[in-house]
Amino acid sequence: MRGNQLKLGAILSYLQTVVHVLVGLIYTPVMIRLLGRSEFGLYNTVSSTISMLSILSLGFNSGYIRYYARYKKEENQEAINRLNGLFLLIFCIIGMVGFCCGLFLMQHLEMVFQDGLSTEEYSIARTLMLILTINLAISFPMSVFQNIISAHERFVILKLLGIVKTVLGPMLTLPLLLMGYRSVAMVSVTVLVALLVDLCYLIFVKRKLGERFWFNHFEKGLLFSLFSFTAFVALNTIIDQINWNVDKILLGRFKGTDSVAVYSVGYTLYNYYMIISLAVSGVFTPRIHKIYNEFKNEPAKLNAGFTKLFIRVGRIQYLILGLEASGIVLFGRGFIYFWAGAGYEDAYPVALLLVLPASIALIQNIGIEIQRAENKHKFRAIVYTVMALLNLVLSWFLCQKYGPVGSAFGTAVSLIVANGFIMNIYYHRQCGIDIPLFWKNIIRVSASYLVPIGIGWVMTYFLPAGSILVMAIEIVAYTLIYFLSVWLFGMNDEEKALVRTPLRRVLHLKK
Repeated sequence: MRGNQLKLGAILSYLQTVVHVLVGLIYTPVMIRLLGRSEFGLYNTVSSTISMLSILSLGFNSGYIRYYARYKKEENQEAINRLNGLFLLIFCIIGMVGFCCGLFLMQHLEMVFQDGLSTEEYSIARTLMLILTINLAISFPMSVFQNIISAHERFVILKLLGIVKTVLGPMLTLPLLLMGYRSVAMVSVTVLVALLVDLCYLIFVKRKLGERFWFNHFEKGLLFSLFSFTAFVALNTIIDQINWNVDKILLGRFKGTDSVAVYSVGYTLYNYYMIISLAVSGVFTPRIHKIYNEFKNEPAKLNAGFTKLFIRVGRIQYLILGLEASGIVLFGRGFIYFWAGAGYEDAYPVALLLVLPASIALIQNIGIEIQRAENKHKFRAIVYTVMALLNLVLSWFLCQKYGPVGSAFGTAVSLIVANGFIMNIYYHRQCGIDIPLFWKNIIRVSASYLVPIGIGWVMTYFLPAGSILVMAIEIVAYTLIYFLSVWLFGMNDEEKALVRTPLRRVLHLKK
């Protein structure tokens, strides 16, 4: 049962990623055109402001599975019941605090938008803020039920409902947008779908898993222990919110909702880029802990094992992300024009400033789990705190003068400093990973990109895409050339086997 859950959960996780990206690529341009640039920017600013309040969770979500596993091993069901009750109580309190914070922001929108909105836009913003605040307040306690399902390793139900949520929201909101309803109706339906999915989680926990919630006689010292364990997780949550939401909030305050809309289009492309990378690295997490537990008392073998895995996964991610990153560079400007429409030209440099610097961290994100396995993740939290502050300061000044591109530039600088330099030095000196060898491998793979990028540049320069069809043909042609080039000049035998093995299985099944 457990093995099937893990296998099906992994398959559904990849499927959910694909569905999320495809739905976004189809739904987002329709939403942009039907809402208009100003209201699309308004919606993104309000959403980012409310998202910042997710820092109130303080990383507690990551603590539940740790303590559940301990009590489960001890077969202490009473302790699990009290753990359930404690977490539900904590998140109900956090939900109420979040609700009060949201109401405060709703009544003081000038803190977010300054004086950049019309009377009608302020009215829409308040309504959106209220709906999203209610959703936030409910989502905190409801997240407990998702944690319980995850602790039971019932991944199939989690992923299936995640896919339903991804698809059902746009399916219901699109007809409303076509009928002339605006962002308020869109957000209302999205929140309603989220609530229905959360109710399904609750029913599954109560009826299928039979979990109970006791609200008395909590274990002495448990709350303090939780704070100690989740402190740096909470810090990382705060950092992520600053890095990826503060630009929109600053733009909304200083430059208006049109600038937020432009930035959001570029950020959306980056978000899809990041999601695909995380889907790849997550598969190797169990391997990291296996290596650590096997060689933790033999530093030389541990470092060699981590270096080999770091390079292996980094190469695979780079081969995948190389196609996406070079595709955005070559075809991104035309794609944004056909996808989002006219008036979003600055979204192209925004996308480049987010995608290219972030690539360093994305091809090395398996290092995050290596740090956790060795209990060395505190340094990363400190570095990313400094990075977030640098991003905040740079974006504060640059966005006022250069708009969306200035905000993205501030983020790009902080990403390069933190990931390109500091974390690479730390991986090499403190985690024992051979970083020079890693970059030698990346340079070797990069050589196989020269031919497709050269041909791609010639295509875009001499055959500019005058229609979606022409651009689609160029992208397909570039993709085929890219795969041929990396197969011949970039991939090693192990990487080729990763492609050959499933293809042979599929062909064998057809026979």
